Amino acid sequence: MQNHERRSRLLDLIRVRGFAPLEELVRELGVSESTVRRDLDALEEQGTARRTHGGVLYAGGRPRLAEFDERQPANWAAKRAIAVRAAAIIGDGETVLLDGGTTTYEVARLLVGRSLQVVTNSLPVANLFASESRSDLVLLGGYVSPRTGVCLGPYANELLGRLHVTTTVLSAAGIADEGLFNAHLLLAETEQAMLKAAGRVIVVADSSKFGHKSLTLVSGLDAIDMYVSDEGLPEAWRQKIAAAGSELIVTQIPEGDEAQRLPGPIPTRRHPV
Repeated sequence: MQNHERRSRLLDLIRVRGFAPLEELVRELGVSESTVRRDLDALEEQGTARRTHGGVLYAGGRPRLAEFDERQPANWAAKRAIAVRAAAIIGDGETVLLDGGTTTYEVARLLVGRSLQVVTNSLPVANLFASESRSDLVLLGGYVSPRTGVCLGPYANELLGRLHVTTTVLSAAGIADEGLFNAHLLLAETEQAMLKAAGRVIVVADSSKFGHKSLTLVSGLDAIDMYVSDEGLPEAWRQKIAAAGSELIVTQIPEGDEAQRLPGPIPTRRHPV
């Protein structure tokens, strides 16, 4: 593969993923790490990519979303493992509501190409499905946060009040004994509307989110049907989730290509549609 062909392929990978770890790009392209680093340097000079710790962010074709871009690389291996498991729970033909969290974004990446109806308030998530012929996309309107690319506020909430979806997939800024927390007042109201619209609610959150509060309480622990987290989740939190009557799926952080192995679908436990 010539340099320009490889760099074009590299840019396509970064554009689709938003953020891609270095080791993933090495595997995808089948070249050495030093070659990928040189190609990334070239893309960064062009202004289409931005190097970060452990990987690269897509910088072309959209304004920089400061908060989203800063959070996306954090705990990426855990987010990816959680996303693999959560995506396997969702069946073809479902209507899926996805919020604007970075772990939810990883779930969305794995749903591209499947036959789904996708509802989202996230511009980065919507961009993944905008040209996808097998999925129907509904983008919620409203005020757009310039830091996260998320639509929120009364217009988004009003539209959510008219919708019913099979599954809502939510992230969280923190999870404490009181329940799920978010860092934005308006977004908390929108996520509460997402909960009401759902037949089943799945929270995707790596273990670092548990035991911490943020600005606004979104819901109690018992409002969530299923939590998907990683193996770092303490036993005390596993017991609290069980006591709340919610299902818990704990996934191991994989090595090598194991993150690509999707397990079979898990049946809905509560609130069937």
